[in-house]
Amino acid sequence: MRVLKRFPVRLSDRPDHELVGVIRMPELTVSPLRAISKRIIGAMLALLATVLIVYLDRDGYRDANGDGLTFLDSLYYATVSLSTTGYGDIAPATPSARLVNVLVITPLRVLFLIVLVGTTLEVLTERSRQAFKIQKWRTKVRDHTVVVGFGTKGRSAVNALLGDENVEPDHIVVVDTDQQALEAATSLGLVTVHGSATRADVLRVAGVQRAKAVVVAPNRDDTAVLVTLTARELAPKSHIVASVREAENVHLLKQSGANQVVVSSETAGRLLGMATSTPLVVDMVEDLLTPESGLAIAERPVEPSEEGGSPRHLPDIVLGVVRGGVLYRVDAPQADAIEPGDKLLYIRKVTSAETIER
Repeated sequence: MRVLKRFPVRLSDRPDHELVGVIRMPELTVSPLRAISKRIIGAMLALLATVLIVYLDRDGYRDANGDGLTFLDSLYYATVSLSTTGYGDIAPATPSARLVNVLVITPLRVLFLIVLVGTTLEVLTERSRQAFKIQKWRTKVRDHTVVVGFGTKGRSAVNALLGDENVEPDHIVVVDTDQQALEAATSLGLVTVHGSATRADVLRVAGVQRAKAVVVAPNRDDTAVLVTLTARELAPKSHIVASVREAENVHLLKQSGANQVVVSSETAGRLLGMATSTPLVVDMVEDLLTPESGLAIAERPVEPSEEGGSPRHLPDIVLGVVRGGVLYRVDAPQADAIEPGDKLLYIRKVTSAETIER
């Protein structure tokens, strides 16, 4: 009898608990001392609650001595019960021996249980907690940014996104096949997906169909073309920005569905050429491209009081006017008068004026 080979279910169709290890949610880092302290406090609270329960119901218990249960007896009973010690042929009989058992031996038992059982339970429950967080994230994530590739270009793109005060780390999803790159992204509080972004199911897991923007920054131009094609098919309305090394591949990215294409080699080459003759210009460009300090290029809607006026007469240094999705330079005839609904590209002051050090 011939057995038909079952192909694996698509990654995006798998249940959330099977995506643990593919999707990784950022974790809050807690120091080991704080984690152990929280466990000790929890164990002491459990012990205190047990003592109160036993003492309030002390008439229901019988002591081997037949003289009833004191508070110390209740504490002793609670400690041997919670520590799973139980009763044997050797048991403390005098109050001093029981006090030593409570104050010395039981804390050692609790410490042992914390280190052994607590660590084991943490490992066992880690997968469940990750599955729950993945399920919650996949249900609620909307209008996020998917970054494909977390190399030099991808990291710079993420830094620029995080420089915007409106972007939270958990609204950035990094897709990469390099585990070390994903570890670096997780340390920044980003959500990561392990897999090749050329596969549609990997992009679906990253929620690209509901993404606001997609940044395509792999190391190879052919990979960028394939990722852009796949992302555009899944997300027709998302804004896709792609990076390529060679200018001759720009038209391929445009035809694949990229809204904007950045040529990394030519941009770097221009800056290198400018640095030989006008190095201060390069310093200023780098300052404008660093959103968290100095000056930065930003976009804002026009205010009602600015409508009808010229962008050249505003207090801000305006570079251009965005109207209907089209950018007009400030010296273009279309930008002579500001119209309702326009947006302004201007130079925003991030920090106080400083001298740019070369």
